[in-house]
Amino acid sequence: MSGDFLAENNVCGQTLLRLVARGNAIIAELFRLSDYIPQSFRQVQNNKYSDIIFDFNYLTNQVYYDTLIQNKPELQSLDDEFKFNHLEILTRFYLAFESIHKYITDLTRFIEDLEEGIYIQQNIDSVLFNQDGKQLIIESVYLYGLMLLIVDLKFEGTIREKLLIAYVRYSNQKSYMESNIDDVCKLLRSTGYSFTKPKPQNYPENYFSRFKINPNFLNQIIGRLRTDDLYNQMSIFPQPEHRSHALGNQAAMLYILLYFRADILHNEQAVMREIVDKFFPDNWVLSIYMGSIQVNLAEVWEPYKAARSALANTLNVTNIKQQSIYHLNKLSESLKEVNEHLNEGFLTQEYLLTSLNKVLNLLRKSNVTLKWSILHTSNLSPISENNKKIKLIRDQVLKDFQYEPMKILNLLLNLSQLEFNVRNHYRKMIEQKQIQWENLKKEARERTDELSEVFSGEKPLTRIVKNENLQKWFKMISSKIDALNYESSGTTSTGRDITQLVNAIQEVLHFHEIDKNLQVKQFVQDTAGFLLQMINTCNIKDDALIQIQTISDLSYALQLIDNFTNEMQNLIKNKPSLVIKLRATFLKLGYALDLPLVRITQANSSDFQSVTQYYSLELVSYVRKVLQIIPISMFNLLAKIVAIQTNKLREVPTLLDKEKLKEFAQLDQRYEISKLTYSISLYTQGILQMKSANLGCVTIDSKQLLEDGIRKELVKQITLALHNQLQFNPKGNELMVRLEKLNEQIDGFRRSFEYIQDYVNIYGLRIWQEEFSRIIFFHVEQECNNFTKKKIFEFESIYQSKNIPIPIYPPVDQSVNFIGRLAREILRMTDPKMTYYLPKKSAWYDLKTKEEIINLRLFKKIEQSLNSFGLHGLDRLFSFMIAKDLQIIVFNLKKNSKAIEETFKQSLAQMQPLDSNSNLSLKFYTPILNKFQKLFTFLLELFLRVGQMQLLRTKICYQLNSEAKFDSKQLLHALKTFNKALMSEVNAHFEDPTNAYPDEENPLLYELNPYLECVGLCEPLKKVYIKTNNCEYVSFMTSMFILSQLPKLPVIKLTVPIFKGSSTEVNANMTNVPMINLSITNSACLVTGVATLLKQFNPDYRNQVIAMLSQYVRSAIALSSNQRLTDLPVDNIKVLTFLEDFIDFSNLDRKVLEVYLPRYVIDQVHSSLNNQKMGLLKGLVIFGAGVYAGIYACQNYEVPRVDDPQNIIKKVQDYLKQYEKGDKGNK
Repeated sequence: MSGDFLAENNVCGQTLLRLVARGNAIIAELFRLSDYIPQSFRQVQNNKYSDIIFDFNYLTNQVYYDTLIQNKPELQSLDDEFKFNHLEILTRFYLAFESIHKYITDLTRFIEDLEEGIYIQQNIDSVLFNQDGKQLIIESVYLYGLMLLIVDLKFEGTIREKLLIAYVRYSNQKSYMESNIDDVCKLLRSTGYSFTKPKPQNYPENYFSRFKINPNFLNQIIGRLRTDDLYNQMSIFPQPEHRSHALGNQAAMLYILLYFRADILHNEQAVMREIVDKFFPDNWVLSIYMGSIQVNLAEVWEPYKAARSALANTLNVTNIKQQSIYHLNKLSESLKEVNEHLNEGFLTQEYLLTSLNKVLNLLRKSNVTLKWSILHTSNLSPISENNKKIKLIRDQVLKDFQYEPMKILNLLLNLSQLEFNVRNHYRKMIEQKQIQWENLKKEARERTDELSEVFSGEKPLTRIVKNENLQKWFKMISSKIDALNYESSGTTSTGRDITQLVNAIQEVLHFHEIDKNLQVKQFVQDTAGFLLQMINTCNIKDDALIQIQTISDLSYALQLIDNFTNEMQNLIKNKPSLVIKLRATFLKLGYALDLPLVRITQANSSDFQSVTQYYSLELVSYVRKVLQIIPISMFNLLAKIVAIQTNKLREVPTLLDKEKLKEFAQLDQRYEISKLTYSISLYTQGILQMKSANLGCVTIDSKQLLEDGIRKELVKQITLALHNQLQFNPKGNELMVRLEKLNEQIDGFRRSFEYIQDYVNIYGLRIWQEEFSRIIFFHVEQECNNFTKKKIFEFESIYQSKNIPIPIYPPVDQSVNFIGRLAREILRMTDPKMTYYLPKKSAWYDLKTKEEIINLRLFKKIEQSLNSFGLHGLDRLFSFMIAKDLQIIVFNLKKNSKAIEETFKQSLAQMQPLDSNSNLSLKFYTPILNKFQKLFTFLLELFLRVGQMQLLRTKICYQLNSEAKFDSKQLLHALKTFNKALMSEVNAHFEDPTNAYPDEENPLLYELNPYLECVGLCEPLKKVYIKTNNCEYVSFMTSMFILSQLPKLPVIKLTVPIFKGSSTEVNANMTNVPMINLSITNSACLVTGVATLLKQFNPDYRNQVIAMLSQYVRSAIALSSNQRLTDLPVDNIKVLTFLEDFIDFSNLDRKVLEVYLPRYVIDQVHSSLNNQKMGLLKGLVIFGAGVYAGIYACQNYEVPRVDDPQNIIKKVQDYLKQYEKGDKGNK
């Protein structure tokens, strides 16, 4: 009957089976999604999306909220961004919520079809009469109630509403006729339940009643749960004191289903008394569905009169004390017996053959006690802690039970090991069953044949008289033994035949001829023993393994086991070899994963792989969490080793005096290092003892676990160091100091990692490089989210790992993490408003003090602290920042496009032709500059920042390239050659389109670029950062912007040596070096910023900018000529200087400028500029020539000795006095 219901041709059974399988898959999906709720829906404060995320209040005034968003461009932009990044995950949440509604809809339709007779020969009564049908139909309703509770537990009501409303707004589902989104919202609207708040009134019965289920049907299935043994567990736990344990899963189902009929909980006292007496006479804490929900009946049934009254006897102080003491005694007794069975040589296959029931009884008793102990001593929820009654009950249990977590943990570990040993022995016995049976049969037959020969009189044996009757009898017994067949060994007739043979042989022992001869008697007894072992071997069946698995079920503790994590880790820390027992415990937990997969497997559901993988990975995560104590302890020991090596051990010199050998030996310190190293090796040995184990569909390897654990701890410590050290004072100048400290810390980690690799047999350098690069690139990716529309969430990142997670620390400023803080600190220190950049020195100087702030040493220090990955990551972050600023520039130009286009068309007609002399006066530009002054002022900061970051990128690329030349010369040359060859092919294609060119699907160019950037083979000023459309007025606006802002740039006055290559700073020891005063414009950032913007457009736009600025210069020169001015205006000189710098930074040929500004014009401007400086310079040159001539004459001619300077001064004074007297006399 049972098999018929689940047959493939049974439509009713298959429909119900698939429904239940789907229910288990939905629950797994809910658990999975609960870990991926976007932070925007959880966060209340400091949430930039708070104005566009709504709960169900949105539905009451939808027009108001939509209008509010549409009227504010910033909210509309934020809304579009949020939709773009979250619609995919929101769709997945909605599909999970919708699947609950579809599930209950399909279930009610199935029940209606049963009642209406749609399924031939099937109705509710017949389904409930069938064993499989009864289980499935009860499970179907139970799973629905469980889904509702899990949704409320994992997705708080307000969060659930926000997720649903966000999906409604962004998906346009309401426009579909078949959409049932309204019903989903009604079913899953907030209940008011919160894990941290008291339970709402009439919860969860009001929640469960949102979708009506036939009350008569509910009464029938609740009645079956009350009276039947749904899963035949009483046969596995036959002892009366184990009944509540045997019916534990059934009790959990009954607890859920009673909320669909809350009137039973309130009013039907007799029914509740029956339920409590059967299911809860000695327990009041429930674990539901693999421990996902823990329920204390004393708390949850308090509002229900009938339930509270029925539970009174169970919660009686006397009963609580009695149960606590009973299980305390059982705990000690079980622990003692389990330890005895774990003694070496105690548990053998022979012992299991004869004492299997004894072992099973021990396992039953121990598991019952273990479950009661774990459940009733578990921690209370925050709300329960405030409930005086519940707290008193738990305190009484802890007191009477004499609660010791280590005692419970020891029972769990030892019991798991015993079950593991029993299971392995018994599995081997099953595998060798036939061979063992045949061997026993052979031994028994040979014994009877020998006995037959003995009584034939032909066998030379002392004092054995010939006895033909015994000879024939033993011969007959031998033939009967030989006739036994293994294939029929499991039948009753074969067992009866063997038993008859044993009885007959035992009767023969009383014969005088046999009893008086010890050797013959021994042979007869051995034969009987072999036959008895054959009977026991026949009884070896797979059913025993199924019984062991059922008895050893630990599914109730899948969540509560975490309460013992600290105790487990302390045990491992003190004795690493205990990991072998933990392996058995993890395997015991692994068997619990079969519970949600039974129906999925029976239904051949496609969800099997995903559900299995989810639960397996969750268990593996817990295993990793427990065993992580080993890498943590190893790194703590390593820190001590490194401290001794760094601070205490002295370096032994190459040449050492014999007398100082003892002093340098430092035996105590070296002994301490050896001791610590040995401890590390013990930890390694302990975890490697686990070997490999299968947890669900995942196989864990001990060596891989150790390596992953070491990686995890390494990532944790490196990330913490980066987070702590790269925090800066916005008013200080501590960048180099911070980098130096970070370098010391990272270097310590590196040295300790080099030390550890030989003792744990891992590839230290590979692990270091992989994890360090992963940390850097992950944080760069998360920081770049601020500058991209498409965000990459943490769980989507290719650099984040669930097994080796990168810790995420809360932001301390506007940056997301340390790489953003480092980038912004460098930008702050090189701010164009506070510093100026000298290209020839590749350094930044303070505008006020003229002191050097940053030079190439900074990038060298960053490379030492953050490796080349850090430099590359910083370079990538600057790229995203540049792209964002360029987008803002283009956006603002387009925003003002109407006014710009109007001015552009009017002005361009007057400016034509651009490449020849123009009659434009400088006054032509004034109204244009005034009109867009506000826009130009806003754009100035953006251009300066873009230029600033471009200059920083060039220095980073230089440092990366320099390091690559030393550290990876072959890679660098290979990439250079490959890139050169590839670019030749690309250029050849553009010259002749018939040549080959990589198509869009070819990843060659895309994959090569990161390699080139990592070794600095890139030119930031030639990069195209953004995609742009044709925009005719860009060149015009850029030219006007330059003309408006150049006069505002500060002019830096420097006093520098006249010799080429001398420092830009005046040195105290350079008093005799000739100096010259220079004035330079702080335009480097502006030039690079403008060059970068123009690089995003067609080169014609760049040429137009050069033409317009050249036209301005020519107009100024013409004006100067007409007015006969000897010097050009300062602004004109700045423009020409800007153009020359622009040509240099853009790496263009100077002929590009000479097309619009002939060489003689440039020379004329330079001549005017030189005239302004010639006075001082001319004096210096004459002075230098005079000094040189004097020295030359002194060295090559006999020049008379000149007077002392004081004598000369005195003679001059005397001469002046005489001259004054003579002058007066003449008057």
